[in-house]
Amino acid sequence: MRLLLPEARGVTADDLPDLYDVPGPSLCGGFVLALDGSIAVDGTSKPLGGPADLAVFRALRTVADAVLVGAGTARSEDYGRVRHRPAAAAWRAAHGRSPQTPLVVVSRTGRLDPGSSLLTGEEPVLLAVPEGVEVPDRPYIEVLRVQEGPTALLAALHARGLHRLLCEGGPQLLTSFVQAGLVDDLCTTTAPVLVGAGPQLLTEPLGSPARLTLASLLYDEPGFLLARWTVVRD
Repeated sequence: MRLLLPEARGVTADDLPDLYDVPGPSLCGGFVLALDGSIAVDGTSKPLGGPADLAVFRALRTVADAVLVGAGTARSEDYGRVRHRPAAAAWRAAHGRSPQTPLVVVSRTGRLDPGSSLLTGEEPVLLAVPEGVEVPDRPYIEVLRVQEGPTALLAALHARGLHRLLCEGGPQLLTSFVQAGLVDDLCTTTAPVLVGAGPQLLTEPLGSPARLTLASLLYDEPGFLLARWTVVRD
């Protein structure tokens, strides 16, 4: 990989956590997309990724206090719990971060597929559901009941000391955060492919365009562009 902005130099996967670490509280969206804006092929983002995208994906998780994902994306991508490699665990320890990064699954119903990978392992999972929703007890899954809306969800997570938040999807969840003015950064991997019709990064028009500025840009063969965009506050 080569860093193009803010300075030109070679980088390795071990350099990425320092590049993507920001002070909290913050909310970052992390997505891979095709050149035409599509974010999935046959319902999954996996065909769009590559080694550099995987390295950034891991780096964003390394620096995050919690990872947020919508229940639909958790099902389609067969999400499991967040597990860190030794190098990531060492970085977190050196920077005073918790050894574990909770996965926050945002659901309206609280239902999980009985065969879901989320039900295996002991790493923390928070299942965020609206108040009043009945959810069966499951080992190592904690139910977080919050009022409707993205602002209430973030407030509940901040109250738990989870300030650096990473939203990995899906587009409906990201759109709700953007509409509420809660997104601080958007980290995108643009893959050198065209997909055509398919799900896009946002699910509906915004009331007014959100302006962004380019904070960093990486390049990796055979044409992947990995950008961190910062939302411009008025």
